[in-house]
Amino acid sequence: MTTTPRAVRRASPRARRRPANPADPARPLLPDAEPVSLLDPTGTPLPARTDYPEPDVDLLRELYRRMVVGRRFDTQATALTKQGRLAVYPSSRGQEACQVGAMLAVRDTDWVFPTYRESMALVSRGLDPIEVLTLLRGDWHCGYDPAARRTAPQCTPLATQCVHAAGLAYGEAHQGRDTVALAFIGDGATSEGDFHEGINFAAVFKAPVVYFVQNNRYAISVPLSRQTAAPSLAYKGVGYGVPSEQVDGNDPVAVLAVLTRAVEHARAGNGPFLVEAHTYRMEPHTNADDATRYRDGAEVDAWRDRDPIVRLEKYLRDRGELDDVAVAAVAAEAEAYAADVRERMNAQPTVDPLSLFDHVYAQPTPQLIEQREQIRAELAAAEQEGDA
Repeated sequence: MTTTPRAVRRASPRARRRPANPADPARPLLPDAEPVSLLDPTGTPLPARTDYPEPDVDLLRELYRRMVVGRRFDTQATALTKQGRLAVYPSSRGQEACQVGAMLAVRDTDWVFPTYRESMALVSRGLDPIEVLTLLRGDWHCGYDPAARRTAPQCTPLATQCVHAAGLAYGEAHQGRDTVALAFIGDGATSEGDFHEGINFAAVFKAPVVYFVQNNRYAISVPLSRQTAAPSLAYKGVGYGVPSEQVDGNDPVAVLAVLTRAVEHARAGNGPFLVEAHTYRMEPHTNADDATRYRDGAEVDAWRDRDPIVRLEKYLRDRGELDDVAVAAVAAEAEAYAADVRERMNAQPTVDPLSLFDHVYAQPTPQLIEQREQIRAELAAAEQEGDA
């Protein structure tokens, strides 16, 4: 037998006609039901949106240039692993719109917190590619000065940069600066505790952070379906009171538009913003990974047809903002960039094994000092054998 709840029985006819949840507090936080897109996969513009206005065409041309150079850098770095010049390299081929669009959405005075996959983003930010590849070559913990470049070291542990970004952004805001911190995250990192701790802290204290999730479908070999039952990763912001959005990560125009709005939201003192970009990693997780074990060629081919560079080039050509001469000039610039990287990476670096122990702790522990002296003794013994 079905009974009518007391509250409903007592409600007036007018009350029963009232919409459910007339002031749903979650509504402003929810992302669009479908990823925001301003260009279709062929590069044809979709209907304009007032909430995400199209970026200036000069910025789109610069976006195209940096994407082409970035992809050439990425393929050159991948080749360097096969030549033994890099110990490992996580390619971001296919994710150019996310890598470069993010850098164009922030200022040079903002802070960036990259993962191990953001080498393309860092060279797009203007960092020396050799300094960026220093970590992946195994020469040093970080090849660039994080404070000078306002770029944190590339983070190998998953999601730890989420907490770092929240803390730095809170500190900057506390000192009256309008700095925004942008933290790159992979889809796998949203399953880690540090992601949830970082975004919760940022929400409570209104830290100006943009959490940018590049959902490339696989956390190494684990598909997204084995990580979450949420409609999309963007919905993870709702539980923390953080506005969120999802975007077609292979649509360069949409990525830049959405991230620009997210950064403006954070800079205005409104707290953090979560953006999920739906994209795809064309190459294996790293050069040590065999991606054929967990995905088939048909899936890769389907995403190849959604190439972000081809999409933006087609759009700019159709608008008369790009022609064969300009495309050739950008391609030549990319080849020159790759040649410079190749030449400088072929130079054998000089490293001091004892520097491995520098900067581990502010004050070295007794165990660290003991290990350093053991290495020092081994190096001295090897030198004596060589002189004998």
